[in-house]
Amino acid sequence: MRIVLASASPRRREILDQLGIEYDVCVSSADENTIEKDPKNLVMILSERKAMSVLGKIEKDEAWTGELADNETYCVIGCDTVVYQQNGNGILGKPRSEAEAFEMLSSLQGGYHEVYSGVTILVSGLKTPVKRSFWERTVVHFSEMSDEEILEYIRTKDPMDKAGAYGIQGFCARYIEGIEGDYLNVVGLPGNHLYKELKSLGIV
Repeated sequence: MRIVLASASPRRREILDQLGIEYDVCVSSADENTIEKDPKNLVMILSERKAMSVLGKIEKDEAWTGELADNETYCVIGCDTVVYQQNGNGILGKPRSEAEAFEMLSSLQGGYHEVYSGVTILVSGLKTPVKRSFWERTVVHFSEMSDEEILEYIRTKDPMDKAGAYGIQGFCARYIEGIEGDYLNVVGLPGNHLYKELKSLGIV
């Protein structure tokens, strides 16, 4: 079976490498616009869209032209991650500017927030196609940050491609007081839960 990650994220690729899972990458072209405000529903909706987008490319042979064997089976993994402030700004995606990154980090410092990831696993090429979706939640506690510390972090450019404007695995680790839940979920993919699901399906 060919496992395909529906994401361009280097962090998600690193997590699959950590788990010892062999995979290919095919970037999703799914529409990520939605009015959904509940973080659990949002990440589930978007993870399914991403997985479906990539599965459609594979079935049309648009992903690896000429390389697909007849009757080959595919396991596509779609994932989406958001930062959520229950008593603050709600869902925080990737900042669109340094000013927005500053605003996000200012709201996160000195408190706690939640990180939600949704994962959809699609298995095609079998008599009965398989679809399995789940979500994972991790609570992250931030220490206080001064304006200068926030600006220093923004100057590294690390916040600009990450939900909530920070990455727990990099420079910003100095401001993380603790977490409740799966660390890898905050990085971008709930590794333990994903491995259990793939194992239960007989994929790994």
